[in-house]
Amino acid sequence: MSENQSDKNSNRSAAYAALAIVLGFGLVLLGLPKLVLWIGDYSPVLAAIVGTVGIMSFFIVLWLRARHQKRRDRS
Repeated sequence: MSENQSDKNSNRSAAYAALAIVLGFGLVLLGLPKLVLWIGDYSPVLAAIVGTVGIMSFFIVLWLRARHQKRRDRS
C-alpha cells in the first residue's frame, strides 16, 4: 500500500471517529435534560453530578482520543 493510500485511510478513519463522537454526544445531549430532571426529583445533588458528567463526557472522550493518537504516533 502506498504512503498516499495510507494517508487517505488514516483521514477516513479520523472522519469516522469524529462522526461517531459527535453523534454519540448529540444523543447524550438529547436525553440529558430529561434524565437530570428525573434524577432531580430524588436528589438535586446527584442530578447536578450526572449533568456535569454528561457535559464533560464530550471533552473526556476527545482528551482520551488525543492521548491515544499521541501514543500511537510515537511508536
